[in-house]
Amino acid sequence: MRETDHEPPERRGLRVDRLPWPEVRRHIARTPRLLLPVGALDQHGPHLPLGATTLVTEAVSWELSHRMGILCAPTFAYGVNLRGSDRFPGAAGLRRKTLHRAVNEIFASWEDHGIDEFIVVTASRSEPHIHALLMALTSEARTTVIDLFALDVAQYRSTAGEPEHAGEMETSLMLFLRPDLVREGEVLDAPPEARTVRRYVGGRPLTPPESTGGVIGRPSLADAARGGAIFARWIDHLTALLGDVRPDP
Repeated sequence: MRETDHEPPERRGLRVDRLPWPEVRRHIARTPRLLLPVGALDQHGPHLPLGATTLVTEAVSWELSHRMGILCAPTFAYGVNLRGSDRFPGAAGLRRKTLHRAVNEIFASWEDHGIDEFIVVTASRSEPHIHALLMALTSEARTTVIDLFALDVAQYRSTAGEPEHAGEMETSLMLFLRPDLVREGEVLDAPPEARTVRRYVGGRPLTPPESTGGVIGRPSLADAARGGAIFARWIDHLTALLGDVRPDP
C-alpha cells in the first residue's frame, strides 16, 4: 500500500521490532513462520534513493505480513551490490560470505525461539547476493528465498526483455510506494547497448555505467499506476505461493 493510504506501510504487518516479546511468542506458537526483507544500499541513478531496493523489498514484506498474519523481521538493509557500485558515493555492501554468515547467525537465534520456516524476500540483480541467501540454512527450519525481480511482470513493462537497473520498473514502483523520494526532474534514460544485453543474457552481472549515474534502462517511461500494478501482481502471486509453502509435519 502507498504511504498516503489510511494505514501507512510502516504500521502494517506484524513487525517483530514493534512488538513486545510475549506477543511475539504468542504469534510464533500460532504461526511459526518469519519474513525477512533483505535490501541493499546501492546506486539507483540521480532520481532514486540509494535505498530503493530496500524500500521496495520491505513494502512487499510488510504487506504480506499484514495479509497473511506472518511475523516480519526488521529489514536487513545491506546486501552484495552490483559490480561497480563502489564508484557511487553512499553505496555500501557486504561480501557474499559476510551476508551468508550474518543471515545464518540470526536465523539460528530465531530458530531457537521456535521459527520453523524462514521466508527471505529480496530484489536483486546481483548473483552473489542471491547465492548468499540461498546458501543460508538452519539445522531444521525450512528456508524459502524469493527474488522479486525473478517474478514475471513483463505485461506491465513497455520495455520487457531489456535489462534494467533504476529503470522503468523500479522507478514505477517507487512512484507508487514513495513518490516523495523520486526526483522526477533528474530522470535520465540510458537504454542498454547491444553489448550490455549480450553480457546480461549470458549471465554476467550488470555494471551500471558511471556516466549515466548508475542507470540502465528507461525510467522516463515509469508511472505510479504501472508501479501499483506490479506491486499488486507480486502480492497476489506471493500470497498464493506462501499459502502452500508449509513445513513438513
